[in-house]
Amino acid sequence: MKCMGEKRKGGGNQIAIVTGASSGLGREFIRQIAARYPGLDEIWAVARRRERLEELKESYPNICPVCADLLTVSGRDLLRKKLETEQPGVRLLVLGAGCGHYGLLETQKEEALAEMIALNDEALTRVLARALPHIPEKSRILAIASSAAYLPQPGFAVYAATKAYVRHLCLALGQELKKRRVTVTAVCPGPVKTEFFERAGQTIAPWKQRFLNEPAPVVEKALKDADRGRAESVYGISMKAVRIGAKCLPWNPLIRIMGKFAEERRTKR
Repeated sequence: MKCMGEKRKGGGNQIAIVTGASSGLGREFIRQIAARYPGLDEIWAVARRRERLEELKESYPNICPVCADLLTVSGRDLLRKKLETEQPGVRLLVLGAGCGHYGLLETQKEEALAEMIALNDEALTRVLARALPHIPEKSRILAIASSAAYLPQPGFAVYAATKAYVRHLCLALGQELKKRRVTVTAVCPGPVKTEFFERAGQTIAPWKQRFLNEPAPVVEKALKDADRGRAESVYGISMKAVRIGAKCLPWNPLIRIMGKFAEERRTKR
């Protein structure tokens, strides 16, 4: 899949779509996709911040900026209409738009809770459903989940639940698309050096900083795992240990331990 520029029957450009493209992992996916798949005709970079998209356009000539807020009906319709009008072959779909907010559920604003569910789950699912008719055989779908998807997380309960949804959706969809030979990969990183923690209103705990990763190796592994047909991509020994522990150990004591970490974060603020 190194070269994907060959036209499919019926015409249409061969493209990649990256949502959440203006920062963090999404921006890094843009950079690496441009280098890794030179045969693509276009990379549709989807995000709300127009100025960030224009910066990407200046750096990568085959970028097609799509300024759309996927939380809104109008934003999702803009992407749908573009797909219907241009009829591209979506060879690579990266679902990277998402958000997170820390805190006890009872202390968080209802709007923040709704935003996490709406963007991380509902918008992701709607974009995925609208893109699927345009995804040909042997294509790749990657969705950004999180290591938080493996266990319920006190103090981060709704975010972790939304990412568990993303992971489960990917695992089920991968089976559904098996006959089409479309690979679906849930990307489950641990903490990554992006704007996420700042936007989530949380300083990074000292113990968590030891596991903080740069975006580049996380994205590189995700693209390689997708090419290898893997259902999940987990970067780093520590996060692989988290996945194994969540599978092998009883959840109740693990959740209690995570609850103590959450309590420490609250008392130190």
